Amino acid sequence: MGLGRRALLLGTGGLLAGAAAGCSGASRAGPAASAVAATRSPVPLPTTTPWRPDRADVDPAVKLRAVQVVEAIGAWSAGQGGVAAAKRRVAALGAAPSLVDAAGALLPTADEAALQVVDAQYGGILADSASVLVVCRQWTPGHAGGTTIDVRLRRARPRWEVTSLHPARPGGAVPSLPAAARSVLAEPRITLPPAAAADVRSGHIHESVLRALLQLAGTYRMYVSVIRSGHPLNVFGTDRPSDHPRGRAFDVWQIDGHPVVDPSTSRRLVETFMRDAAAAGSYNVGGPVRISGGTGGQFFTDATHHDHVHAGFTA
Repeated sequence: MGLGRRALLLGTGGLLAGAAAGCSGASRAGPAASAVAATRSPVPLPTTTPWRPDRADVDPAVKLRAVQVVEAIGAWSAGQGGVAAAKRRVAALGAAPSLVDAAGALLPTADEAALQVVDAQYGGILADSASVLVVCRQWTPGHAGGTTIDVRLRRARPRWEVTSLHPARPGGAVPSLPAAARSVLAEPRITLPPAAAADVRSGHIHESVLRALLQLAGTYRMYVSVIRSGHPLNVFGTDRPSDHPRGRAFDVWQIDGHPVVDPSTSRRLVETFMRDAAAAGSYNVGGPVRISGGTGGQFFTDATHHDHVHAGFTA
């Protein structure tokens, strides 16, 4: 998604919040103002667009299938909310209606909802199975939020089949955050989707990750996809624990406005970012570029990291 559209969507979310605050103010202005506010048309939800994979992706079809199911569950017109309606939308895709039972925060109680998928990146991709991390923003009347869903799939004919959904569970915000966490949340050169921002507010992100993000923000504008929640517990296809659920890693899908997966994005930009992530303290930097140097296999590339840069940190 381009930066212009992202800015528009974020601005619309702010408009929703501002409109809600304005209605509250009107109700305090007296009976006449309250009557006007009661008859005022509700602020419309933002216009969104269906997400589409990049043609250069490792397997565009697997991402598209994951996103279609998420979009079917997380967006609906007025009067079409609820579990039963969501199951009908999913069934219309030829997917299992029971997937809706695990939708979690993706299916809020609201009369209508709009959803924009920001990015879909691999949590892992093998010959016959995959994890796609669907990062999305979501709006309901008077509220802007969103989540990240780890969508699991298996190869089937005529298309990939969604087998399960694992929504992010970031945990609640803590009353007192370390200075580095507050700085990350306030840094305009670091864009965090809803689940990643909630991860930082939860206080569960390691100091090394926060310091590295701030150091990189001195040079780059970054759009983070995943930090902690919404990522597989283990490195996909193995029994090795991932650094993400332990709050010791982050993934970036866009650098200086350029998607990592896009072949027109300068490979030099991506390589320089990966080397700077290592210089910021990452022991484990993965991406679409094969890089020499580093210590002890510090750099790696594979199909899973074709669409983002991963930076992992030790305790």
